[in-house]
Amino acid sequence: MMKALLFNGYSDNDSDAEMIGSLIVQELNRNGFEVEQILLRDANVAACQGCFDCWVRTPGECKIDDYGRDTAKKMVQSSLIIHFTPITFGGYSSELKKVIDRFIPTILPFFTKRHGETHHNHRYENRGSIIAIGVLDKPDDEKEAIFKELVYRNSLNMGAPVHEAIIYTKNQSKTDFISEFATILKKVEGTI
Repeated sequence: MMKALLFNGYSDNDSDAEMIGSLIVQELNRNGFEVEQILLRDANVAACQGCFDCWVRTPGECKIDDYGRDTAKKMVQSSLIIHFTPITFGGYSSELKKVIDRFIPTILPFFTKRHGETHHNHRYENRGSIIAIGVLDKPDDEKEAIFKELVYRNSLNMGAPVHEAIIYTKNQSKTDFISEFATILKKVEGTI
């Protein structure tokens, strides 16, 4: 079974975001994914300390014993990782950013060249595809461009077979959004 891990980076209840989140889960189920959704606002995840113990002292495992450690393990076991977040200054919500930073144990402190750039080697063979869904209150070309570039750079370093960033602008057609999401899911399914 294909596993999808959905990180919901909303810090509060937002009815429009909850509706989109439900539609995402329905579409994943319709496409044969077993879905685990994590509401990050309810999870105890400390910020990365930048100590790199996960590379040298406890290889592959963060020294902070909280839910952040579990999220990295779950990520490695998933075919698809979905980041669902309000776009904040072109980036992720603070809740989602903490989790993404805690993925450091899944890569190695050694480097390799990919696409003419220097990137970390991967600790684990299984690397899931990444779909990031950023939500904006209204269209903003600059924030959209920054968000898409951030997702691309993070996905490249993580070695995601497929990586896509989708922007959902509040009050846009939910049918159009889900249609775009379903098209991207077909790409992901082709790599599993």
